[in-house]
Amino acid sequence: MPPAPRPTVSPLPEPDAVRCRALADDLRAAGFTSENLRAVWGPTADTAIARGLRGPAVAALGDRTDPLAVLGRLFVLGVTEPAGRVAASVPHTGIEGLVALGLVDVIEGPDAGVRPLAIIRPQSFVDEHGEGEWWIASDLDEAALGGPLAEGHVLGVGGASQTLARLQLPGGGVERGLDLGTGCGIQALRLGRGVGRVVATDISERALRFTRLNALLNGVDGIETRLGSLFDPLEPGEQFERIVSNPPFVITPRVEGVPAYEYRDGGLVGDALVAEVVTGLGVHLAPGGLAQLLGNWEYREGEDGLDRVRGWVADAPVALDAWVIERERLDPLAYAELWIRDGGTAPGTAEYARLIEAWLDDFARRGVTGVGFGYILLHRPPSWRVTLERYERVRGAAEASGADLAASLAAHARLVSLGEGQAGDAALAASVLRVAPDVTEARHHRPGEEAPTVIELHQGGGFGRVVSVDPALAALVGASDGDLAVGPLIEAIAELLEVDAGELRADLLPRVRELLVTGFLRFAD
Repeated sequence: MPPAPRPTVSPLPEPDAVRCRALADDLRAAGFTSENLRAVWGPTADTAIARGLRGPAVAALGDRTDPLAVLGRLFVLGVTEPAGRVAASVPHTGIEGLVALGLVDVIEGPDAGVRPLAIIRPQSFVDEHGEGEWWIASDLDEAALGGPLAEGHVLGVGGASQTLARLQLPGGGVERGLDLGTGCGIQALRLGRGVGRVVATDISERALRFTRLNALLNGVDGIETRLGSLFDPLEPGEQFERIVSNPPFVITPRVEGVPAYEYRDGGLVGDALVAEVVTGLGVHLAPGGLAQLLGNWEYREGEDGLDRVRGWVADAPVALDAWVIERERLDPLAYAELWIRDGGTAPGTAEYARLIEAWLDDFARRGVTGVGFGYILLHRPPSWRVTLERYERVRGAAEASGADLAASLAAHARLVSLGEGQAGDAALAASVLRVAPDVTEARHHRPGEEAPTVIELHQGGGFGRVVSVDPALAALVGASDGDLAVGPLIEAIAELLEVDAGELRADLLPRVRELLVTGFLRFAD
């Protein structure tokens, strides 16, 4: 039995600046914010919306006719509303203005009303400039559609988008940035908070129109959109100080009958698209520039996933510092189920089973045993000297921010400036450190024994790391209060433990460096 035809999306007109400003005025007058919407339908309904369930919020709003409730049903929940209510809720835009923007259409006849063609959701954020909130327009999701998505679907702000936006490094003083594969434009908006000019690219003209609409709706200037795949829209030799990308990294079988969603599928086999991005972006980074992206990488029989990423970085035509964090690893079945459900296909259906089989066959052909997901940070050093090569697994990581990454990079740069070998060790031993305020210590004892069997340092922020330490390192961290330098502290601890001070110093200094980069310790000055 052939698969059911996928839905299509209606054309999105070129956004009009005057109508976008009028809609912004109406949304502002209605109090159309995430906080206000959460207050009217409650935390349970808000959680349900995040899981693709709109029923609790619809029930909580009941038959309220105030603009916040009407616009919440129309643009957040995707519910058709009576024309009179909508007209009263958008007096500056009018229904004709919403139609002209491609956000709604008008249904005549027995079921007359205003039907949404897109969603608009408030998206709050916090960065180095403070708190803020945008209105982000995108295509109707599966909850509003009641079924699978169109292959040309433009995704709103999902979990991956929020992760990358939160991880973006502060951009103060940066002149040019690139958002590669912009989608609805959320990364470009975030990048533009600290970058003078932003180029946003995408293979989908529909996505670029949503990006332009969202920029106009939120009064954001300085974003230039370009149509094309990956680096094709860029000029030869064009470089940027910052690059961000939430690329279409989902690994999808390239067989007939498996939908290829533009927002997540790059059209290549396996993890080849992420490999292409990693190896290709270095030449578009200005010396000293930074790139941040999300990605998937395959584990194959006899080949570690992080080693694959390491190879991609090595294949880049320019030298790149790299910090790669694998946050999660899924087996082939769990990975297939995740993305089939993401496309709106319900478990238990014949279509779901057919797609699962296609995914598993595709993985089996390449010997894929698992798929890793995580963050990639690349830096083009001003010289060809690579100083940062971190490939690590941080399972269940806390919600780190760009400020956390910036602090780690600053600590790494400080350590590099101290030098290598004996000179570097001497400089570190002369440094005064402080334990980070979010760090706590846990000691585990066997019943009746005085000495702990396990000592752990727990990080309350950042990536929420947990590090096992021995008594000597625990003592050094505990004594790092901004008073004495590392060297004298090691000597005192060696005397207390009755061990050789030189041997203890050689053991502890490399681990102190690691604790500085990971944020457990900080330089006191």
